[in-house]
Order: sequence, then C-alpha cells, then structure tokens
Amino acid sequence: MVVKEITSGVYSVGAIDWDRRLFDELIPLPDGTTYNAYLIKGSEKTALIDTVDPTKEFDLVCNLVRLGVDRIDYIVANHAEQDHSGSLPMMLELYPDAKVVTNEKCREFLIDLLQVSADRFQTIRDREILSLGDRTLEFIIAPWVHWPETMLTFLREDRILFPCDFFGSHYASSETYVQDERAIYLAAKRYYAEIMMPFRNSIKGHMEKVEALDPKIIAPSHGPLYNNPGMIVAAYKDWISDEVKNEVVLPYVSMHGSTQKMVDYFTGALIDYGIVVKPFNLTKTDIGHLAMALVDAATIVIGTPTVIFGPHPQAVYATYLTNLLRPKARFVSIIGSYGWGGQTVDILKGMLTHIKPEILEPVIVKGQPNEETMKSLDRLAEDIKKKHTEIGILPEGE
Repeated sequence: MVVKEITSGVYSVGAIDWDRRLFDELIPLPDGTTYNAYLIKGSEKTALIDTVDPTKEFDLVCNLVRLGVDRIDYIVANHAEQDHSGSLPMMLELYPDAKVVTNEKCREFLIDLLQVSADRFQTIRDREILSLGDRTLEFIIAPWVHWPETMLTFLREDRILFPCDFFGSHYASSETYVQDERAIYLAAKRYYAEIMMPFRNSIKGHMEKVEALDPKIIAPSHGPLYNNPGMIVAAYKDWISDEVKNEVVLPYVSMHGSTQKMVDYFTGALIDYGIVVKPFNLTKTDIGHLAMALVDAATIVIGTPTVIFGPHPQAVYATYLTNLLRPKARFVSIIGSYGWGGQTVDILKGMLTHIKPEILEPVIVKGQPNEETMKSLDRLAEDIKKKHTEIGILPEGE
C-alpha cells in the first residue's frame, strides 16, 4: 500500500502486485505488475481515475483512507476489464454519491461484467470535458486500443494523460517514474506484443491524438509513469509502423531429432546470409519472448514434426498465437518432417488468416534429413535472403 503525489493534488493510489506471475491465465509476468489508479482533487470536485484488480481492493481503500478522502464525486472508467474495474462495486458502496463517468460502450460492458446499476453512470462523448473546478478532464474515446470501449483521460491543466492499458508495462516497481529506460522499454515491448499488437492499425490513428495533446506525463494503468513521454511514444511509433527488420523468427518443436537437425542447419544458413535468426524451442521458451520477437521480424518459419496426420500441437499453438497477434511479418514458411504422410503444411497455412503473408516454399521431408534436405534448406534460406533484399532490409551483396 503506497500513496504517491504526482503533482499538487494528483495522487497515485493503486496497488503493486509483486507476486503475480500469470495474467488472464495466459501471459507470463516475470516482473509482476501494478494496477494503477489515480486521485485528482479539484477545487470543487474529486475524481478517481480507474480502480484496481479486486484482489488488491484493500490496498486501494487503505490508500484513500490515508489521504483522508471522504468524498469522491466521479469515478472515471477508461476500460471495463476487471483488473481496472474490478473494485468499482466496492468503491460505489464506499462513496454512494459517486458517478461512474465513461462512454456508452463501456457503460454497457460494466453493467454486464460487474452488474453496476444503470443509474450510477454519467456517460460522455468523444472530446467531452468535465470540470472539477480548477481542473478539467477531457475524454478521448479510442476504440480498439485493446478493447472496443477503451478511452483516454487527459488532465488539461497539468497535461497528464491517463491512457489505461495504452503505453503500459507489466512491471512491479516502487519507483513512481521510469528510471531504468532499457528495462521498461523491454517490459513495454513485451506488453505491446502480447496485448496491443493485434490492434496495431487502430493504434496508429490514436497515436496522432496523443501527440497532439503533447502530454507532460503519461500515467498508464500498469507499470511506472513516464515523465519523459517521448521515450514510449517513439517506441510505439516504431512498433506500429509497417517497417520490418532483417530478422527470421523460428518457433519449432522436435520429437525425435529430425526437425531439430533441420532447424540447426537452417539457422546456420540464415546466419551465413547475414540474416538475424531467433529460434524458439516451443517446449522450453517463454511465450512472451516469442511474442516480442514477432513485433519486428520480416519472416516467420515454423518448424514441426508431423503427429499422426498434422503438425505438433505446440506448433499449432504457436501458429494460432501468431495469427491472433497479427504481426507485420511479410513472409512465412514451414520446415519439418513426417513418418508416413499428413497435412501439416495445409493445416498451418490455413491458420494464418489474419496476417496473410507470402508463403515461401516449405521444406517437409520424410524421416531423417539427408543431403537433399540440406540443399532444400539452403534454397529456402536463399529465398528469404532475396525477399529481404527486395524490400530493402538486407543490402545487396550480403
């Protein structure tokens, strides 16, 4: 439990979750996380920006008690997901005169998810403002910056942007602001890869709105705050761009060694051509590291043996995840082995409906790889080199 003053009358009142290691029963959290909530005291009204995960609602209540908050007029809900809204019912019990300020779509979600009474809401429209007396909140509706109801809140006088999940990072820290930029860059990139990347094209338009606001501080709902917003804004502009890097991401699994031999040889062939290759053994890798690698790569090659008639389930999972995250990769191929037959290539190709890459000729062999297999892998490596050269990410002659 900790209260921190961001600026006069503006406080961080959320919670640090040092021990959480899995989010949504899916995403590993090696560094824990925070659930940031913010209290703004105006000369006439007081507003709470978001709440916290219900597992940490006691922390939020204690922080408000420490500040001596006996009245909250508005609870702003930027996003309905429970790690930000889950403590809303308790807040409404403690502060019975408070109104939940949000957009119509988020209102619908909160009624469905938390059974908040419809009469507790004050709905707003895009770019509407709300006066706290000497302070003004402006609301920017930003659909599909994660969920369809997402919005951002801007405290005009202090130029503080409260974007909820946007620009966040799962990183538990007692520091208010970013201190180790490299560590937070990696945590934020991981967060972007796992959560924001599917909405890359929607984010592009909303980035322009953020830059137009010219915030002095960005205060997300996960991780430390940015008092140098240029750092995270520049990173997002890079990640959401259409630019790819001279990199091949190679998620793979091998049952009896055949696919492993192919991966090892193929990795060396790519390196010889000056291509950065990032292999991920799917039985061992942190899936978050794979997601991060997908952010920039020009090419994805999936390595898999055949199980009965199709790809290994781990390869299916990696391919499903890739399709779900919608990276900007331009090219995809498949390498692997089989015993008597199967439909591995057709199944994996059919799963990539969202990214629609150019498929480079796969290399699938029966049994152990032989000299002809290695020649085919050399051919695939050369094809990737040509493609990377054609799009200008690998210089001629490399």
